[in-house]
Amino acid sequence: MCGIVGYIGKRDSKDILIEGLKKLEYRGYDSAGIAVFTGNGLEIRKSKGRLAVLEEKLQGEPICGSVGIGHTRWATHGKPSDVNSHPHTDNSSKFSVVHNGIIENYLELREELSIAGHKFVSETDTEVISHLIASVYEGDIVKAVQQAVKRMRGAFALGVLTEYEPDRLVAVRYASPLVIGIGEGENFIGSDIPAILEHTRDVYILNDGEMAILTADHVELLTISGENISKEIFHVDWDLITAEKAGFDHFMLKEIHEQPKAYRDTMMGRISEDGKSITLKEIGMTAEQIRGIQKVHIVACGTAYHAGLVGKTIIEQLARIPVETDVASEYRYRNPIITEDTLVIVVSQSGETADTLAALREAKRNGARVMAITNVVGSSVAREADDVITTWAGPEIAVASTKAYTSQLIAFYLVGLYFAQTLGTRDEQYIGEVTTALLQLPEQVEALLEQAPVLKLIADSIVKHNSLFFIGRGLDFAVAQEGSLKLKEISYIHSEAYAAGELKHGTLALVEDGTPVIALVTQEELAEKTLSNIKEVKARGAHVLGVTNHSNHEEVAKSVDEVFSIPNTLALLTPALSVVPLQLLSYYASLALGHDVDKPRNLAKSVTVE
Repeated sequence: MCGIVGYIGKRDSKDILIEGLKKLEYRGYDSAGIAVFTGNGLEIRKSKGRLAVLEEKLQGEPICGSVGIGHTRWATHGKPSDVNSHPHTDNSSKFSVVHNGIIENYLELREELSIAGHKFVSETDTEVISHLIASVYEGDIVKAVQQAVKRMRGAFALGVLTEYEPDRLVAVRYASPLVIGIGEGENFIGSDIPAILEHTRDVYILNDGEMAILTADHVELLTISGENISKEIFHVDWDLITAEKAGFDHFMLKEIHEQPKAYRDTMMGRISEDGKSITLKEIGMTAEQIRGIQKVHIVACGTAYHAGLVGKTIIEQLARIPVETDVASEYRYRNPIITEDTLVIVVSQSGETADTLAALREAKRNGARVMAITNVVGSSVAREADDVITTWAGPEIAVASTKAYTSQLIAFYLVGLYFAQTLGTRDEQYIGEVTTALLQLPEQVEALLEQAPVLKLIADSIVKHNSLFFIGRGLDFAVAQEGSLKLKEISYIHSEAYAAGELKHGTLALVEDGTPVIALVTQEELAEKTLSNIKEVKARGAHVLGVTNHSNHEEVAKSVDEVFSIPNTLALLTPALSVVPLQLLSYYASLALGHDVDKPRNLAKSVTVE
């Protein structure tokens, strides 16, 4: 995700900003920039690419001043480019803003400001903020920011400067992290502690709806509505590497814990305020074009392919359109039947997966419309697809995908609901029930994460074995395949996932005393049959962990050796919950075996060769 740094004091801010942004490079970014108040007013330098590009620009166009803000951008609205980079200004260049997050109603605000005479130069939602603040400014930057924030919907962390008041730096947090660093004769803002850890270990951690007004010698804390607040200073005793991981031992564990936020961000702005309908402005298809879709092909690799397996069921159940799923490396070579009424959905976290790109191009050559689900704006997949659904999971550092996978599931739910809404295959009441349940998922994942110690104990027993099996039916089988892959990726334990009904067709020969079997039982209509399959492996000596929902806990517990329950939700939505304990199980298994959790052997994050 994007990074923010701000400084106000007596030193040259440029070097502090650049060094702070370097400490946030682990978060991933595609452009960078800084705004500094100099003797000539606010001056901005920004550029697409790595920080080295910005540093080279600063050598040719140096700036100097003791107050400034900086930003590394992970593109959401608008492709990576110099003009879309932060900081953004108003038309007068008197106000400058850096922003992490998403402004849901930016188009509405942009139209209103355009009518009032404001001229926009970027594609971003952030530029609207600088214009909005300028439009309400009457001599007090704090009041102007408060008025602007009240007009904004979404998630944001802001750093704001105006050359009218160069002795003040304003910071705001609403649903996006921000910390305030306290120094002697200088103060700092940062989207994460590593950005400022070199200069201070004393910080205020802002909560949602809070803001800070910084001068060189003082920090004032307020609510967005203007009420004074007091906070205890948090003293950071982590080292820098630990700080980059936000106190977690590994990036993978951090990213597992970031899933509730990733769910919220991916849904944000795509579910109506009354929760009864889906808005996907990214889809350019008319209702008539959607009605013309005769079949859907979902094409992806690895974890993204497993998301596609869930996506197949989602689209078929909601929109009643037949769906095929393909591994991208096989898609072209089976000479698939692609026609103009085929919608091909390609899924890629990086947007640069070579096999997926090749499949996309094959589909377009055959006249199909292509929709991409990806986590990277401006990636090759995003540029070449006809429609793009961005999953706002933010960068994944760990090689094993967690939050990118679950965000892809959320994207499929949104697409399936949008198609159902357009085609009339599901009524408004049903769509409202599903969206209500979707919006509850982040909180339910948070509850699951609190049970992590239970899964650590189970993992400690699993690692004593060289092989295990995952089983499930329907959506549970799709999730079992992802759980199995995750375990193989980072623990190097051999595991296989099977449709539970297929066990008797050969696999039972491999089950012996003590063989671990992880059985998913979350689909009510299939539970009885899956329990029968559990009894089959139990009869041959297997040690079974049942993953089920709270309502089935007692029934499943009678048939297994251990049981782990997920919160109750609609059967269609269970994959977004049931995969979380499997991710944690894999993480703790790898940890117990002493492996490099974030960088498993022989694997790469983005596979750019066929």
